[in-house]
Parts: sequence; C-alpha cells; structure tokens
Amino acid sequence: MPAPPVSADGIAAPEPNLVDVLLTLLVAGGALLFCTLIGAAVLLIVRGPHAAIDKDPAGAVLLMLPIQLAAYVLTVGFMVFYTWEKYRVGFLRTVRWNMPARKFAWYALAGGSMLAFGSALADASLHRWMPKSLPIQQYFSTPASAYALAAFGILVAPLVEELFFRGFLYPALARRMGQVAGIGITAFLFAMLHAGQLALAWAPLLVLFLVGAVLTFVRARTNSVATCVLMHAGYNFTLFTMLFFSTGHFHHMEKV
Repeated sequence: MPAPPVSADGIAAPEPNLVDVLLTLLVAGGALLFCTLIGAAVLLIVRGPHAAIDKDPAGAVLLMLPIQLAAYVLTVGFMVFYTWEKYRVGFLRTVRWNMPARKFAWYALAGGSMLAFGSALADASLHRWMPKSLPIQQYFSTPASAYALAAFGILVAPLVEELFFRGFLYPALARRMGQVAGIGITAFLFAMLHAGQLALAWAPLLVLFLVGAVLTFVRARTNSVATCVLMHAGYNFTLFTMLFFSTGHFHHMEKV
C-alpha cells in the first residue's frame, strides 16, 4: 500500500478509520431522512394538503434528485467538518485527493470511458442472465428525467461516491484487513449501493462489482481519489452518451 503523505513537519497525514465510516453512514441516513421530510413539507406548501409525490417513477425522479443532492451536500459537509475536528488536517489531504497532472487527468477520463465500453461488453456477454427490465429503467421513461439523471450521474454521484468509498471506506478496510480484502469489500459494497436499482440481479451486480474493483484498484495504486472521481465521471458520461444516441436523444427509451 502506498505510504501516507508526509507533511513538511514529518508527520504522516491521518486516514479515516471504520468508526469514521460508520459515523458518516449514520449522518448520511439522517441527512436523507431530514431532507426528505423538508422536501415533503415544501411539496405540501406548494401543492396543498392533498399533494402526493408523483406515482410515476420518472416524475418522482425530478422531485427526489434535489432531495438527494441536499443530503449529499450535508453528508460531505459533515465529512469535511468531522475530519478537521478530529484530525486537524484538511479534508482533501485526509482522503488523499491528490489531483493528477493535466495529462494524467485526461488519461483518467479516457480510462473511465474504456471501462464503460468494457462493462457494456460484459453486459452483452451476460445478456441471457440479465433481467428483461430493471427498476432503474423506469426512471428514464421521459426525456426530462433522463437528462436530470444524466446530469446528476456525471456531475454529482462520482464525486460523492468516490469521496466515501475510495476516500473513507477503502483506506479504513485496507488498514485493518489488507489491500486485497479492502478492494474486494469496497467493490462489493459499492455494487450493493445500487442493488435496489438492479433488482438484486446477480449479473448486473457482478458487472458493477468489477467496475468498483477497478476504481478501488486505481485508488490503491495511485493514492489519488481525484483520479477515481475522473474515471467514474468518464465512465458515467460514456454510458449516458451511448444511451443518449441509442434512444434518439432520450425520446425512445423503449429501446433500452
């Protein structure tokens, strides 16, 4: 495992531990609940006492994404505050942000794109075991919801997921269980985060596990969460771009 960065005074920067991970998970759950309640209250004020969340999944996405975004902001805010209060070290240094040079940043984006094509090939090879429909496909049934999910998936999700999984979770696991176990468990939990969207189907979850393993391996080799964020963003951008063109600019989602 790469050695922790050392400051000018010779003191190694701390890394998050499993207690930090568990506290962050608790805060994330509380933030999501709090933001959902606030969102419901706002909806009640705007639409009146008989308001209800849109029963159509695609319509519900447009209501839920701002709630999830707010919960993410609160969670990351907690991570920043907590690491400073506990370790007295900047958050980006604690999670090993380590932004790569411009050339390598482009390599990371390109690597994410190649990873997306690889996962598409894996999906095709496992086609006979793939469910005919997945819960996540319902969220893309309108162009508006598809564009909203694409923006969220490219600009927001890679940053927050990588800060937690590769910035907090992986180093905590690797320090206690070793690098190989840390990569495997992080990739497994990363896949399980999306299990509900994939109907707990083993084939798409296996593909996502492999994607998570690659991202975590990159984190282990480069000691750079920023590189993982760029790869993840490139991966999602490529998948959404393929979906965009294969569905006539998100207007023929029945082709998915």
